[in-house]
Amino acid sequence: MTLRRDLRSSMTLEVSDPTAFVLAISSARGVPLAWEALTISVDGDPVAVRELDEEPLTRLQLFETTPGTVRIDYAAEVTGRAPAAAVHPIDEIVYLRPSRYVQSDTLQPFARDTFPGLGGARLVREVSSWVADRLAYVPAATSPTGGAVETLESGEGVCRDYAHLTAALLRALDVPARLVSVYAPGLDPMDFHAVVEALVEGRWVVVDSTRLAPRAAMVRLATGRDATDTAFLTNTLSDIRLLTLQVQAEASEAFSDDPDELVELG
Repeated sequence: MTLRRDLRSSMTLEVSDPTAFVLAISSARGVPLAWEALTISVDGDPVAVRELDEEPLTRLQLFETTPGTVRIDYAAEVTGRAPAAAVHPIDEIVYLRPSRYVQSDTLQPFARDTFPGLGGARLVREVSSWVADRLAYVPAATSPTGGAVETLESGEGVCRDYAHLTAALLRALDVPARLVSVYAPGLDPMDFHAVVEALVEGRWVVVDSTRLAPRAAMVRLATGRDATDTAFLTNTLSDIRLLTLQVQAEASEAFSDDPDELVELG
């Protein structure tokens, strides 16, 4: 039987001035879709949307609005699995660099002291287990401006904080690592989810130090250096207020998840 995953997300926003938006809530390029639909309106009037691709794989939807209440609805049915993410020569340069929220340069001495003599898949497993044990999942603890260093110091956070710290430790130890936003069937509480992809044995494998959802069920949305590149919504020209956000993701079969297994997003 072909694996099917049903995805839905919706949100409403209050906009007080003309605003430009960028969305990253659609399944990534290459995800096999039976169908999908995206609708955006302001006070009930439809808004035109244009789409751009951002490497690697991310699909962005751009639109502008006048003041009012903005409603965004996305739904899709994924049939089957996406092909394994390609590995490009530039990946080992881009995803080893420190970035805004992944301060791998600052954490390098700590990482080397904490994980001496490890490499490859064993190192990735040890880093993921260490972050899972070290951090407490506390929704109210996250900060939109805090990165891996702040998360290490506080010892708590949400999925993006787990992912930033995991990626920072891996990059500090010469393992290319990047953030991926996903729909995650089985996630509780349900929301957009952030995980890490690490380049291991010539392939991108998914690392989720929160251990909150089975990795084999996840569907890729946006991929990048950190939350700067993978945010589900960004805007310019005006402040906005998020009024509601709902996310649903369901799979046609149940998945177990062994944290030690190397799993690719599909």
